[in-house]
Amino acid sequence: MKHTVYEVKLNNGGQGLLINVADASVMTMELNFRAGEYLVSRSKWETPHLMEHLLLGANKAYPKARAFQAEFEKNGAYSNASTGTYDITYEAECADFEWDRIIKLMIEGISHPLFLEDEFQAEAGNVREELTARSNNHFRHLSLALREQYGFYVMTDQERLKEMVNVTTADVKKHYKSTHSTSNLRFVIAGSLPVERRRVIKRLLNNLELPAGNGRIELPPEKPIKLDKPLYIHNPTVDNLYFYIDTFLKRRLRDPEVDALGLINTMLTETLYSRILGKARERGLVYHVGSGFGQASTSSNWWFGAQVMPKNANALFNIIIRELRAVFNGKLKEEDVVDAKQYALGRYQRSGQTVHGTATGYSFRYFFDDEVEDYYKMPERIKAVTRNRITSVSQEMFTDDVWGFGALGQAKERQLNQLHDKLEYLWTNKPQKLD
Repeated sequence: MKHTVYEVKLNNGGQGLLINVADASVMTMELNFRAGEYLVSRSKWETPHLMEHLLLGANKAYPKARAFQAEFEKNGAYSNASTGTYDITYEAECADFEWDRIIKLMIEGISHPLFLEDEFQAEAGNVREELTARSNNHFRHLSLALREQYGFYVMTDQERLKEMVNVTTADVKKHYKSTHSTSNLRFVIAGSLPVERRRVIKRLLNNLELPAGNGRIELPPEKPIKLDKPLYIHNPTVDNLYFYIDTFLKRRLRDPEVDALGLINTMLTETLYSRILGKARERGLVYHVGSGFGQASTSSNWWFGAQVMPKNANALFNIIIRELRAVFNGKLKEEDVVDAKQYALGRYQRSGQTVHGTATGYSFRYFFDDEVEDYYKMPERIKAVTRNRITSVSQEMFTDDVWGFGALGQAKERQLNQLHDKLEYLWTNKPQKLD
């Protein structure tokens, strides 16, 4: 959607983006605090999550959560919140005609929560149900277990359920006071935002009744470590093999590198004709192969994952290794790169069709490191990717020799060790014969 971005720095230390989408019929808002799980001890891990569940509940103006939600939703508005390792984000979307009412309710909820004991007990039950449901997701279980082994601040849902009993309302209140300050606030608000509306929003957020704090809380300096053997989670109820392969670079990627890695990621797994997924499906080896990349404060990560029958795992790994080696050796056709760029451009166009989609295109990066993406330059950035840049960044993602392989299911340990040994050649670059 056509839009204009205004970066706002408030007098109270908060800052964010106001995105004017002319004539939009809805407004979306995200208010983010650096308040995630890395700020608490492992025994109190669920404190931020429980706080997030309680915060848009009972408050000074509405003494019961149901009363607050009834008022919030009476014209069809939506609210939600999410907790991660680093941040808590409160979000809302509403019709344009009630934007000012909804933003005031959001501010009320964030500024004056009551954290009632009876609502704490109820939400503890809801969180327990949520974690139990998540724990049935084998990919999630494996991913979290792996990231814990790499040294990141994570905990599996199974462990979180055990530790929940340690959290009290006093812990929630303490965490709220230590993290919810104006200088720790970042926000992205998008919709029809002419000058006068922007002034009103700035005034409301400048008057947020929270302590000033000491600035944005810093991200943790997580440094991933290499796993010398496969991480194996035995689960006799699972017939196929869930797996992840991770490689890490000991630095953050620059934007041109991000663009190049995104393009080769598309070429390898994101379409049914891609180099890994397409070939694997052509041979009937696997239904889906996924891959992606992300960044922490001091590192970058590229991963591949799938669920595959143990009898097909060796053949699938051969395809993954061959295709990655082909990329390392610059064996990419120019026409394939051009096709991938067209795919990426189309996906870019689809991503910004709604007000919410437009806001999301800015919020992740802004909340992570205060950087404002230039959305309109994305087509230019995609077109600037070259085969040489793709080869270079793909090679470098494997040069630091920080990697790991994990699996969940009931495969034989011997097979997992064989797959691990096969993968190791990607980092050593030694000659390798694939059967």
